[in-house]
Amino acid sequence: MLRLSVLDQSTVVTGRSPDTSIRESLALARHCEALGYRRYWVAEHHNSASIAGTAPEVLLAALAATTSRIRLGSAGVMLPHYAALKVAEQFRVLEAIAPGRIDLGLGRAPGSDGRTAFALNPLAETAAAEFPAQVRDLLAWLTGAPLVSGHPFHDIVAQPRGPGAPEVWMLGSSDYGAQVAAYFGLPFCFAHFITDGRGAEEALAQYRAQYRPSARHPVPHAALCVWALAAETREDAERLFASRAFWRLGRDRGIYAPLPSPEEALAHDYTDAERVRVARLRERALAGTAAEVGEKLRALAAAHGVDEIAVLTTVHDPEARRRSYTLLAEECGLVGEQVAAAAEVAA
Repeated sequence: MLRLSVLDQSTVVTGRSPDTSIRESLALARHCEALGYRRYWVAEHHNSASIAGTAPEVLLAALAATTSRIRLGSAGVMLPHYAALKVAEQFRVLEAIAPGRIDLGLGRAPGSDGRTAFALNPLAETAAAEFPAQVRDLLAWLTGAPLVSGHPFHDIVAQPRGPGAPEVWMLGSSDYGAQVAAYFGLPFCFAHFITDGRGAEEALAQYRAQYRPSARHPVPHAALCVWALAAETREDAERLFASRAFWRLGRDRGIYAPLPSPEEALAHDYTDAERVRVARLRERALAGTAAEVGEKLRALAAAHGVDEIAVLTTVHDPEARRRSYTLLAEECGLVGEQVAAAAEVAA
């Protein structure tokens, strides 16, 4: 059976202040836990008018306090911004708060513009090149394993210690992350929603071919993260998708603005070129009825040999977003109709 997880970017939308997006993330996590989703991952972006999720480690603590079963994680912590020891300490604290439920997804990309990357880390120019060494040290501090011989910080311990450790994932939209994941024996999630699937086949093939077994993960485990939207009817889905399409037009020009409402998007005076671009986006999008989206998700999973997909759904109306996750949960067999209805009432 296809396992479904959630990626939440705490998307900023027009008409509501960015702090509202954080509180909507808390509510959505409880909703998706009730529906039977496997993981709830939160993103890290900086200096963006589109995304309020800047500090996944802080948001995860709140999520851990308000959920009880679903796995919680970052997608991801942009490691070049930080010291590996500090990230290890943060996620060991999270593991103490929610034992056995914490994922630490790692990324190398800045999640921002270059200037913001320097504001976060004055050594940003060289930090990305140190990424593999950071991952090595982070894994040792997380698990209590010894650091490499001669390491200047060999006697430093990341507290609090405990019997378990977060599950570390590598995230990426190219074959670089796949190769790092393979080298360290980590699960790998390809960011299909960033590339519209371009490069996924090559990255996953390299990951599996180069995989070095680890104690926790003796065999490779790959997943996809996709953008998807389900609605009661195809017409409803197309109306809701208008927000995403209009936002993507801006993103393609380097504009990261709040997500507009469908009404705002549909009222835009599109040029002929923009109409062609929107039509192409709609054609490729995983948007439609639950049955249509479920069929596409299963086809993607089969084509790439994965049994887990994380779903990112960005729509203006929080109720429409909750309903999309409910419909997909039903379609993919996560819950029965009565449980789903109860979750809707509770939300």
